[in-house]
Amino acid sequence: METEVPAILRAREAIAPERFTFHSSRMRMTHVTAEQLKAMDADSDRCAVELSDARVDVLGYACLVAIMSMGLGYHRVSQDRLHTRTADNGAPAPVVTSAGALVGGLHTLGAKKVALVAPYMRPLTRTVVDYLTHEGIEVLDHTSLEIPGNLDVAAHDPAGLPAIAERLDHADADAVVLSACVQMPSLSAIEEAQQLLGKPVVSAAACTVHQMLRALGLPAVAPGAGHLLSGAYAEAPLAGQ
Repeated sequence: METEVPAILRAREAIAPERFTFHSSRMRMTHVTAEQLKAMDADSDRCAVELSDARVDVLGYACLVAIMSMGLGYHRVSQDRLHTRTADNGAPAPVVTSAGALVGGLHTLGAKKVALVAPYMRPLTRTVVDYLTHEGIEVLDHTSLEIPGNLDVAAHDPAGLPAIAERLDHADADAVVLSACVQMPSLSAIEEAQQLLGKPVVSAAACTVHQMLRALGLPAVAPGAGHLLSGAYAEAPLAGQ
C-alpha cells in the first residue's frame, strides 16, 4: 500500500492534473496467521480516526486477507464501520478495502472466472478463494506461495510472477490476479504478465487504486498498471461494494 499505490498514482500524475499526498497509520502484524489478522482488523478503527485527523479525502484499508478472514462479505461491514469512525471525527471520508476493491475490480472487468497467485499459506488462500466464490467469481486455479512472514512477502521478487501465473490453468479465465495481496509486489510485472497470458491481469493494489479514484470521482486511469487502469474503465462506477 505504501509503495505500489503511490507509484501508480505518481504515474497517473504524468498524464492527469491531480496531485496526491499519502498518509498512513499502521495496524500491527508480523506473521500472516488467523490470530494476528483478527487482532489487526480490530485495530483498524484507531487507524481510521488517526487518518481522519489529517482530513484525508479517501481511506484505503490495505490488508486483503485480514478482511476476508473475518467472514464472507465482511468488506462491506468494515467499510461502513470505518466510514462512520471518520464521520464521528468530523471528517467523513469514503473507505476502500483492498478485499472489496479486488471484488469490485473483477466485477468491473466482467471477470466471472479467474486464476490467482497468493503469497499466503494454503488455508488462508482457501479463504480468499471462498470469499471470491461468495461474490460470484469462480476461481478456476490458484497457487499459494506459502510465505508466512509479512516482511518476506514484501521482499518477494515480482520478476518471477508472470512465469508462476503462466503455470496456472488459466485458459478459460477471464482475468488473472497476479497478486491477491497488497503486501506482495507485482506492479512491475503486470504488463509483462498481460502480454504473456493474453488476457487482463490485475493485482489487489491496482484494484485498490481503481476503486479509490472512483470513490474520489476521478477518472481511474494510470499507465503501466494493467488493463483495469488502461482507461477503458476510467468512468466505471464503484463495484462490489
